Amino acid sequence: MTDRLTIGQLYPGKVPPAAVRNKALAPAYPPNGPSFQRLLENELVRFSQHAEMRLAQRGIELQPDHLTKIGSAIDKAASKGANDSLIIMSDMAFIVNVKNRTVVTAMDSASMQDNVFTQIDSAIVVS
Repeated sequence: MTDRLTIGQLYPGKVPPAAVRNKALAPAYPPNGPSFQRLLENELVRFSQHAEMRLAQRGIELQPDHLTKIGSAIDKAASKGANDSLIIMSDMAFIVNVKNRTVVTAMDSASMQDNVFTQIDSAIVVS
C-alpha cells in the first residue's frame, strides 16, 4: 500500500497532467486584475487620502510630468537615506514619505507663504 497516487489516477480523464503543470505557470495577477499601467503608477507615486483632499481643496492639478518629477525627487531622496522630504516644485510643495513613496500633503503657493515645515529630514527643489 505504499504506491503513490497521482491526480490522473484519482480523476481519470478529468484533469490532464499538462493542465496541472500549467497552473504553476499562471500569472500572478489574473487577466481581469489590475493593469500594468495601474501597477506602474502605484510604484511611482501614491497619494494619501489627506493629500488628495488638499489637492482638491487647493485646486492643484497635477500633470503626468509633475508625477514623473515627484517620482524622480523621491528616488533622489531615497538614495540619500531620507525618510520624510519636502519637495518644492514651481508653485507647489509636497511632503512625501520616501519609504512608502506616498505624498502626505500638498500645498499651493498661497499655503506655502509664512509656513514652517516640520517633521522633515530633507528638502528637494525641483525645476
